[in-house]
Amino acid sequence: MAVPLSNLSPNILVSKLCLGTMTFGEQNSLSDSFNLLDKAFDSGINFFDSAEMYPVPQRAETQGRSEEYFGRWLKERKLPRDRVVFATKVSGPSGQMTWIRGGPTSLDSRNITEAIDSSLLRAQTDYIDLYQVHWPDRYVPMFGETDYDPVRQYNPVSFEEQLDALGRAVDAGKIRFIGVSNETPYGVMKFLQAAENNPSFPRIISVQNSYNLLCRNFNSGLAECCHLERVRLLAYSPLAMGVLSGKYLLPDGGAHDARLNLFKGRYSEGESRYSLSNPTIREATKAYLSIAERYGIHPVSLAIAFVLRHPLVSSAIFGATKSWQLEQVVGACEVKLNPEIIADIDEVHSRFTNPCS
Repeated sequence: MAVPLSNLSPNILVSKLCLGTMTFGEQNSLSDSFNLLDKAFDSGINFFDSAEMYPVPQRAETQGRSEEYFGRWLKERKLPRDRVVFATKVSGPSGQMTWIRGGPTSLDSRNITEAIDSSLLRAQTDYIDLYQVHWPDRYVPMFGETDYDPVRQYNPVSFEEQLDALGRAVDAGKIRFIGVSNETPYGVMKFLQAAENNPSFPRIISVQNSYNLLCRNFNSGLAECCHLERVRLLAYSPLAMGVLSGKYLLPDGGAHDARLNLFKGRYSEGESRYSLSNPTIREATKAYLSIAERYGIHPVSLAIAFVLRHPLVSSAIFGATKSWQLEQVVGACEVKLNPEIIADIDEVHSRFTNPCS
């Protein structure tokens, strides 16, 4: 069964599954990456997501390899450019990744323009289908944080300046559409408002945020914004960084090369956000695994099918380092969750509400 398609906007059709490339150049060699890209494309996946900072964990020595590997695959396979949808992202302010434009310190016009041009060069392509702001140029709680702290707010680059830079790239044919990532309802609405007030600015078509059985925060505020404003959700971490596969609850704690084991102590987002040392996360995960067992469904299929049934999800962005992992995720497209399964899922959610924010 081929992966079904969905309209991300009236003029861009994407597969309901999107292969994330953040392991390319770190966990996956060039040949590994080509094999995964081949298998994904042959399965009907036409949508591929990257970022200028990838792969992760981020290092100066590997930065940009994920985009580079994708571009090399596209060129070597001689695929018509319009057969694939390529998405990538500009890094927001970061004092840690000093090798990316010295920080970067902001998402001002210079940083956005330079990031776009660099991504185009690495990917060896004339245009990017979907260009996204990886995280906001302002303080917001994200990557596992939950509470907003007004004291941490600083003077950000305006939404207008960001949209002006992105709009000039659209006009130049460098990008087709724009989106945001790790955003809040406030941010989504401010971007939309700025575009409404200035017809020369492009309008965001998507928000890429975490959404899975352990994290349904999207439904609390963003869902209303996206539904009424026709903005689609690109759901990342549908397997909660592999936690929902159940592998980390095996007696051996999972394979040594599983991401949270391989990069232990080096991957702060994953370790803090999806830590099974947190009893609530652990019990919630076990409860969802129990549902999968009760109905004879693979845990991966349960998790992916749950995300894909959301009416606002255009695509679920997943990662894979091995072919069999990709096959498991693709197979989940055939799974439909009946009302009884959804009722059981919602009962667990009522007891363990969004343990992974």
